[in-house]
Amino acid sequence: MGHVDHGKTTLLDNIRKTTVASREAGGITQSIGSYEILHNGKKITFIDTPGHEAFAAMRAHSAKVADIAILVVAADDSVKPQTLNALKYINEEKIPFVVAVNKIDKLGANVEKVKSDLANAGVYLEGFGGDVSWQEISAKEGTGIPELLDLVVLASDILELSYDQSADAEGIVLMSRLDRKQGNVVGVVLRNGTLREGDSIATPTAQGKIKRLSDATGKQTKTLIPSAPALILGFEALPSVGEQFKTGASAVSMLCEQKTTGRNVDGVVAEKLSLIVKADEAGSLEAMKSVLGKLCEKFPLAIAFSGVGDIYENDVKLAEQTNGVILGFKVRVDKAAQNLARGQNIELIQSDIIYELEKSLEEYFNRRIPKNFRTIQILAIFGDAKGREYVVGGKITKGVIKNQEHFDLWRNKKPIGRGRIINLQSQRKDVAEAPEGIEVGLLVESDMPIREDDLLMFAE
Repeated sequence: MGHVDHGKTTLLDNIRKTTVASREAGGITQSIGSYEILHNGKKITFIDTPGHEAFAAMRAHSAKVADIAILVVAADDSVKPQTLNALKYINEEKIPFVVAVNKIDKLGANVEKVKSDLANAGVYLEGFGGDVSWQEISAKEGTGIPELLDLVVLASDILELSYDQSADAEGIVLMSRLDRKQGNVVGVVLRNGTLREGDSIATPTAQGKIKRLSDATGKQTKTLIPSAPALILGFEALPSVGEQFKTGASAVSMLCEQKTTGRNVDGVVAEKLSLIVKADEAGSLEAMKSVLGKLCEKFPLAIAFSGVGDIYENDVKLAEQTNGVILGFKVRVDKAAQNLARGQNIELIQSDIIYELEKSLEEYFNRRIPKNFRTIQILAIFGDAKGREYVVGGKITKGVIKNQEHFDLWRNKKPIGRGRIINLQSQRKDVAEAPEGIEVGLLVESDMPIREDDLLMFAE
C-alpha cells in the first residue's frame, strides 16, 4: 500500500519475476489480483492492493483481507497524501505492517527525510525510536527485496499466524465475473479451513457448490489450504467483491442470515420466507439455527430476527412488517402477542421439541408453493449462453404455454430468477403455443443461468 507512483506495482512485479515458478505464467493469479510466491520454503500470498476493490468493499462486509501490510514510501518523494490514507486504513483495521523505503537508487533519494516524515505521521521505525520493521529497497533493481520478504516472514512468525485445517473454509472474494463458456467465475483468497471441491459455498449474496477448484497456477485441484488464492466455478449467482465466503455447514448458516430481498411477481412468492426465531436460552437458539441452516438448503428461508425470551407484541409486529413466521422453541407467547397474531393472520409455530418445529415449518412452506401454475421442466441445455439468452429443451408438465410469455425460474423448490420466452418450437417448427405433455424447444432470456431439471413456472 502507499502513494501513487511510489513503486508498488514495480515491487510486486519484481517479487513475482524472481520468486514465482515459471509455470505460474498463464495461471489464474493475474486475473484475481492475488499472487502466491515461495520464499525460503515458505509461501506468501500478495494481494495486488493498489486500488483493489476488495479493500474498499470489505469494510461494508466486516471482512479483513490481509494479515500483514507493506507500506511503500519512495525515498525521493517521502510521505504523501495517499501514504497517510494508507496509514489511516492500516491503523483503523489494526493490520501489522512493515515499511519498504523504495527508489533508493534514484537521484535525490533521502532516506533520513522519509524516517523523519514517517515519525511525524506517528510511525517510528526500528533504529529511529520505534519498533516498526523497515527495509531500504530498489524495486527496479531488486536491491533489498529478499531482506524485505524476510521481514514479512519474521512478522508472520511473531504474530503466530495459523489456521484450523479441520474447519469449514472461509475467506474473501477478490474477483467475480460471468464467463460465457464457464459461467460464474469467482476468485478468492482462503483465510481459514480447507477449501474442497464439492463443498457447498456461500456469501451473504450468493451460493452454490464448488464444481471446479483451481490453484494459483491455474491447475485444477481437490483441496487448498490458507492463504492460497483460488478460482472457483459453481456459484449460482455472482457474489460481490469484498464479501466473505464460507463453506460446508458454515455456508448453510450464512444462507439463513441473508436478508429477504425478493419480490412478488404475478402471484409468485419470490422472496425468502422471513423468520422471527425465539428460544428459551442461547444454547437452544443455536440449536434452532443449526436446524434452520439445513432447511435453507431446501427452502428459501431467512432469519429476520433471533433472540432469547418469550414471544411478545414486538415480535408479532416484526413478523407483520416482514411478512414472516414466528418460531418459538420452549417459550411462552404473551396473551397480547397471541391476540395480535390471530388478528393479523401471522403464523405462529411453537413446540418444546425441536424436530416438531422443523416438521411444522416444512409443512407450512410446502403450502406456500404455487399449485395453480403452468410449468415446463427443463430437460436439456444446448450450447453456451449468449449473454442472458439460452437455448433449452423441455417438457410441458402442466397447462398450455404461449410464445413470448414471462416466467419465474425455480430450482429445488426455490424461486431464483425471472425470464421470458423469445421463441417457442414444437417438432422444430415455430409455434404460437404448445399443449401439456409435449416436448418443446425454447430460446429464452433469463436473469439467472438455467440448468437441467429447473422449472419454468407461468402464472395462470
